[in-house]
Amino acid sequence: MSEHITLVLASIIGLGLLSQIVSWWLKLPAILFLLLTGIILGPAVSGWLEPDALFGDLLFPLASLSVAVILFEGSLTLNFHQLQGIQRVVLNMLSVGMLSTWITVTLLAHYLVGFPWPLSWLFGAIMVVTGPTVIVPMLRTIRPNNRISQILRWEGILIDPIGALLAVLVFEYIVAVSGSSGDQFTHVLMTFGLTLLSGISAGIAGGWVLGSILQKHLVPEYLQNLVALTLVIGVHVLANTLSEESGLLAVTIMGIWLANTKGLDIEEILSFKEDLTILLVSALFIILAARIDFDQFAEIGLAGVLVFLGVQFIARPLKIFISTQGSSLKWQEKFLLGWIAPRGIVAAAVSAIFTLKLEQLGTLDAHLLAPLTFMLIIGTVIFQSATARLLANMLKVSEPEPHGFLIVGANPVGRAIGVALKEEGFRVLVADTSWEKVRDARMAGLDTYYGDVTSEHADRHLDLVGLGRLIAISARDENNQLSALRFRREFGKQNVFSLCPSKGLPRNETLRIANCLFGNQYHYSYLMKWLGKGAEIRKTRLTESFGYADYLQQHGDRAIPLFAKSSKGRLFVMMEKNTAKPAAGWEILALVMPGENSGRGTANAYSSSPSSA
Repeated sequence: MSEHITLVLASIIGLGLLSQIVSWWLKLPAILFLLLTGIILGPAVSGWLEPDALFGDLLFPLASLSVAVILFEGSLTLNFHQLQGIQRVVLNMLSVGMLSTWITVTLLAHYLVGFPWPLSWLFGAIMVVTGPTVIVPMLRTIRPNNRISQILRWEGILIDPIGALLAVLVFEYIVAVSGSSGDQFTHVLMTFGLTLLSGISAGIAGGWVLGSILQKHLVPEYLQNLVALTLVIGVHVLANTLSEESGLLAVTIMGIWLANTKGLDIEEILSFKEDLTILLVSALFIILAARIDFDQFAEIGLAGVLVFLGVQFIARPLKIFISTQGSSLKWQEKFLLGWIAPRGIVAAAVSAIFTLKLEQLGTLDAHLLAPLTFMLIIGTVIFQSATARLLANMLKVSEPEPHGFLIVGANPVGRAIGVALKEEGFRVLVADTSWEKVRDARMAGLDTYYGDVTSEHADRHLDLVGLGRLIAISARDENNQLSALRFRREFGKQNVFSLCPSKGLPRNETLRIANCLFGNQYHYSYLMKWLGKGAEIRKTRLTESFGYADYLQQHGDRAIPLFAKSSKGRLFVMMEKNTAKPAAGWEILALVMPGENSGRGTANAYSSSPSSA
């Protein structure tokens, strides 16, 4: 028996990871594949995974703790400076917009499904949530502009604890009615006040304690992540002990407090929580999806489809219409906001918890609450994932594909490379801490950033739209390494390139952080020596009769290949071991010594002098 349980748990983790990989390959939200995996494993299909039998009474406490960690990780990314220009819209979406969704979904549930009014109000409260577990992966695929992304992220993270709190209030009202308590309104009002007080107090206290521990270095660095996780769980449990279901509000407040504490470095904690969140989301969705009963789906029938259509085409657009009145958002941005509102893990977990509680109270149709919730989760995720990217492109509110380059180092080498890449049609942003070098880059016609790309100021002001690759080419090896380390997670290690150091840091250490740029032997002083001798970047087109081997043979050690551009326009950065295989129709961009001819290929040169801007 224990071997079977171990096998099931290992399979959940393994299949969850596989679902994440498949979603990355296909550029679709992982929730689609996680739900499909859970349904196939569950009693509805194979019967191999039975969550209630496997976990027993531990199922929903574990789900509650997992959701708390997920919300805490999301709230760690909510810095108030991101609200500049959109704060009014976000506030409206969390207040009057949320109320409009609550009322609309309640009416849909009552008149289409036939839920009694108390259950309809509870379902409406659960459905006001969206959630970061589905919003963030969807945003990576859709790539809307920054204003849309920030609005959806803030809404998705903050609406979860608000929706859970609203659901608790409705549930307390149902309990009061079923128990025929004296003053129902007073009971609900006291519950609301206690829940708010418990959640906010526990969240602020937890944020202050963890912030103090980190700032004063009261624990060793290798224990900081575990201390943070323990405190998050502790704050969640404490708040729930004071007032049921206030824990989600507490951990959200705690995360926002830490994210906005000046001088506090939470990068390592955020990184750890991101990895843990992926694991928890994967396991939770599979487990909760395995509890789906298709007989209950059939009992809901066409009414469930109509509720989904009502939520998608009435409730969400109405919310955005109300929330964006008087804002500076364009109608295209409002339209896309009115299209995207997938439901996620919080809706699934909260509905499952309240289904059990309502069934114990004998509430009519309570067994249909969770299936209807899952119908909306599946419907909104599948429909919006399939259509939102195309819609964003049609409305022209999506970011360009991130093929551009962030070049760290506005020195002559960085400027020469930047000009060449810009001439090839790629977006280039050159960054440096030297004002004189930044000025020269601007004179050469390049977009620039004056400052340290690893600083907090860069996090707020560095415009990365359209950028997806890093070239760290500073004269200081440590700057290159820090820059590569900063953007490795954001761009992916395969898109982060750095000059190999000429001395100091071992080269094998560089290779672990980033890809060695152009080759292991080409350090900064070497390239500068070439430029000092008059070398310039030239482009040569390969032909059937003049291939890459001919190019290398002709130029010998008088040229350093920098980039290879395929016949389809894809640009490859040349390294010691190249993945690109240049062929006829490709173009080679190389640093070439003066006096070298281009052979039988066609060639032209770039200039980074101010007069060329």
